[in-house]
Amino acid sequence: MISFNGISKTYKVAKRKPGLKAALKSIAKRDYTYIEALKNVSFSIERGEIIGYIGPNGAGKSTTIKILSGILVPTSGTCTILGQVPWNNRIEHVKNIGVVFGQRSQLMWDIPVIDSFELLRDIYRVSEAQYKKNLDELVDIFNLADFINTPVRQLSLGQRMRCEIAASLLHSPQILFLDEPTIGLDAVSKVAVRNFIKRINKENDVTVVLTTHDMGDVEALTDRVMLIGKGEILYNGSFNHMKSKYNTVNILTIDYDASQEFFTPEHTTLLSHENGRAVLSVDTEKAPVSKTISLLTQNLTVYDIAVQSRPIEEIIAEVYKEFSI
Repeated sequence: MISFNGISKTYKVAKRKPGLKAALKSIAKRDYTYIEALKNVSFSIERGEIIGYIGPNGAGKSTTIKILSGILVPTSGTCTILGQVPWNNRIEHVKNIGVVFGQRSQLMWDIPVIDSFELLRDIYRVSEAQYKKNLDELVDIFNLADFINTPVRQLSLGQRMRCEIAASLLHSPQILFLDEPTIGLDAVSKVAVRNFIKRINKENDVTVVLTTHDMGDVEALTDRVMLIGKGEILYNGSFNHMKSKYNTVNILTIDYDASQEFFTPEHTTLLSHENGRAVLSVDTEKAPVSKTISLLTQNLTVYDIAVQSRPIEEIIAEVYKEFSI
C-alpha cells in the first residue's frame, strides 16, 4: 500500500554570523549549510496497519510525513501510495489521506469550526449524506457540540486538536497520518481519540501512521514501530519485542507474613524492607519474573505481589542512548 524506497531529503539553509557587518556581507554573498533530514530511508506499510513512527526531535519524522502526504518532494528516491506518487498526483492523492499536524492547523482561524468543516466538505467533494453521517459521528465521539460554532481562535488547545482530528476524517480517508495528534489533550480526550483510531482501523481498515512523543499512544495503538534517528531507520519491528529487549529490570512489591525472615532470591536486589513489605528489583536477563515469584511463594507466606515494569519512556530513552541519538 505504501512503498518508501531510498528516500533522501537535503535542506539548503542560509547561515551568517550575528551583527550588522555580517548582515550586510550576506547581501552580497550568502553562505549555506546542507542538512540531511533523511538518508536513504526505506520501508513498506500494508493496508490496515497502525505504525508508530518514533524518534527524538529533528530525527526526520515530520519530513517523512510531509513527503508521504505530498507536501515535500524528496531529493532522491521513490515513493508510491495506492499506486500514486504523492507529489506528482497531489489532487488524487489527498482524496485518500487525512493528515493532522499537532503544531499546525487546517482550520480557518477566525471563523466557526463548522464553517471550516463545510469548506472541507466542498474541497473534498463529499456528498451531503456522507458528510452528515461523518459529522454527526465525529461530533458525538469528540464531544464537539458545545464549541463547534465557536471561532477556532477562541478554542483551547485541547478543543482545537479534537476539531483537527475530526476535520481530517470528514472525507473518510483510507490512510491517516497523525503527527502529535494528542498534544494538549486531557486524559479523557486521549482515551476517546485512541479508541476512535482503533475503531476506524478495525471497522474501515484505515491505515494509520502515528508520529508522537507520547509513548502511551504508541503502546495503546501500535503493533509495529519504526525508530528513526539522524535521518536513518534504526529499528523496524514489533513494539513488544523492543520493550522486552530493553526492559531488563522489573520491580516487585511483596506483602508477606512479617513474622518470617525475608528470603532474597538470586539475581534480585532488595530495595526496601519494612513491616512485612519488601521491594525488589529483578534482573530479567538472568532470572524471569515468573521464576522469582515462584521462589518467593515457596519460601514465604505471600499475601500479595505487584509487578511493575520500567516506564516505557525510560525504555525508549535507553534505545536512543544505544543508537547515540
